[in-house]
Parts: sequence; structure tokens; C-alpha cells
Amino acid sequence: MNISRKDFFKKSLLSLGEAVCSVSNALKAPGDSPPAVPDVADFVATPGESRVAVAQNDYCLAKNSGCFACVERCESQAIRLIPGVGVRINAQLCTGCGTCEYVCPVTPKAIRMQSRINSQSISAHPAEIPREKGDTTC
Repeated sequence: MNISRKDFFKKSLLSLGEAVCSVSNALKAPGDSPPAVPDVADFVATPGESRVAVAQNDYCLAKNSGCFACVERCESQAIRLIPGVGVRINAQLCTGCGTCEYVCPVTPKAIRMQSRINSQSISAHPAEIPREKGDTTC
């Protein structure tokens, strides 16, 4: 059997690539798909002055990856992303609509809605929330 070096390497690389793909597919569990962000078209936001969002950054994907689901959908811009930490919620700007909790793709949710009275001890002091240049605390 005569085969050129070029053909030999082509076939060996092709077979190596097929082997790697088959092994990686075998190692994946059937339910290991990335979390999907729910569509907001199905959700009706109802602002509630008695509710406020509270972050639970132990579960938050934004801490280590590029999940911006809650930040992008917060109409009142009460949620800020802090890389390596997670999200911070400004309770003064939060309208309590619940959109952030609805779009959070992880289980258990990294953002939960709580009553403002119960969240007083949990929420961060406004001075701890990082601000951009030009933001004022009124």
C-alpha cells in the first residue's frame, strides 16, 4: 500500500478529530445544555412599591461569565454588574416589577423579590453600590 505523507497526515488528523468529537459527545450528559433566558414577551411586569429585588450572588452567573439577563432588562437601571462579585441592586431605584427574577436563567434564582421591610437587613447600603462618574445620590 503506497500512500503519500500528505494523505497519511490528512487521514490521521481527520480520524483524530472524529475521535475527539465522539468522545466529547459521549461525555456530555443529556441535560447539560446551557441555561436558557426566558422570553420577556410572556411576562407582564407589575411594579410593586412594597417589593424589592435582592441579589444572591452565590448562584449568579454574571460573577464568572457573561450573563447580563437581569442587567439588560431592568428598565429602572437599578442593577449593576461587578465582575468577579456578581450584581448589586440599588433598592432606591428598584421598582419591584420582578422582571429580573423572571429572566434569571439559573435555578435557584440569583435574584429574588422580597418585601422591602424584610430586605432592609439584607440589602446593601446605598453608599456600597458602585456608581459611575456623574451619578449623584439624591
